[in-house]
Amino acid sequence: SPQLRFEGFTDDWEERKLSEGTSKIGDGLHGTPNYSDNGDVFFINGNNLVNGKIVITKETKLVTESNQSKDDKLLNMDTILMSINGTIGNLAWYNNERVMLGKSAAYLTVSNFDKKFIFSYLQTSTIKNYFLNNLTGTTIKNLGLKTIRDTTLFVPTLEEQQKIGSLFKQLDDTIALHQRKLDLFKEQKKGYLQKMFPKNGAKVPELRFAGFADDWEERKLSDLFIKGGSGGTPKSTNKAFYDGDIPFLGISDITKSNGFINNTEKHISSDGLNSSAAWIVSKGAISLAMYASVGKLAILNIDAATSQAFYNMIFDDYDLRDLVYQRLNKANELSEWNKLISTGTQSNLNADKVKNFQMYLPKNHDEIKLISTFFKQIDNTIALHQRKLDLLKEQKKGFLQKMFV
Repeated sequence: SPQLRFEGFTDDWEERKLSEGTSKIGDGLHGTPNYSDNGDVFFINGNNLVNGKIVITKETKLVTESNQSKDDKLLNMDTILMSINGTIGNLAWYNNERVMLGKSAAYLTVSNFDKKFIFSYLQTSTIKNYFLNNLTGTTIKNLGLKTIRDTTLFVPTLEEQQKIGSLFKQLDDTIALHQRKLDLFKEQKKGYLQKMFPKNGAKVPELRFAGFADDWEERKLSDLFIKGGSGGTPKSTNKAFYDGDIPFLGISDITKSNGFINNTEKHISSDGLNSSAAWIVSKGAISLAMYASVGKLAILNIDAATSQAFYNMIFDDYDLRDLVYQRLNKANELSEWNKLISTGTQSNLNADKVKNFQMYLPKNHDEIKLISTFFKQIDNTIALHQRKLDLLKEQKKGFLQKMFV
């Protein structure tokens, strides 16, 4: 029995196979369908299954209804879709979408178990680890249907299943609600970025605070900060260089940040710092990625060294810094860096192109401060909703560990 249970339930859970509670487990088409621009059915694979939903992207291709297999047409509301290649174990509810499944998507039609209970059970670390440890194939790893059918579960009575399933459904709905709110605020910010900075060829923005009418002036990025430069990387073969207490910013840190760096995965020693072109970038600086996640940026909330993949900018005016940060966010959102990227084995920026980046900014410092404060309030709201969302996900993770065997 699990660590945490609803009151009134004390019986041991029963060992069962997943196939015993499902009427059918199958996968999608292994061949290539006949794609059609005039199609009325979306051809989906495992990468279309995200956070419990079928996500249709602009890359999702269409097929005609006549291409659909019999199994696809028989999918019903008791069906769980699962990725069995690539993002192994990702799940989504089938919800009457007109879809045709590809070979990296499997379906499970739940019959003798509570479907919400099973949907949650399949998200536990126990089941995920079982799937990952039993993949088939050599160069391409797949989750086989036999492995899915033979998955061992421990299940309680149907009544207890339903209570557990309902709890996790409520959690998922709450998480989805906060995700929608977060996405809405991010979209609103994106809209303000486009309207509160001049568009190409314009000297004033579409949307301004009252009392300001002067044209903005064109400025070169290098004229706005007091110190700038890329970083460096100590030799990775010398373990002593990575056994220190100096935070060392890497691409993975900035990719998963929400615009602010509070810690880093790696730390280097003083010897490592002195052996390379790395330098201590002071707290409050902007770091902009020139490699890999080109254009991604963050403000350092700590003193840190960085690799050469970043261009770092130190400002003596935080209002100006915050405005530049938002303008560079706009450049990232609108892919303005793409035309400056050097092509080769890897698409990169370089320090000169960053320093020479041109932008229009207000002449009046009061306008700079008002815009900076406005966007800081939006960022604080986004950060608040992100923290709430992260907390809910952690709570769900804890319940998954404690409410299943």
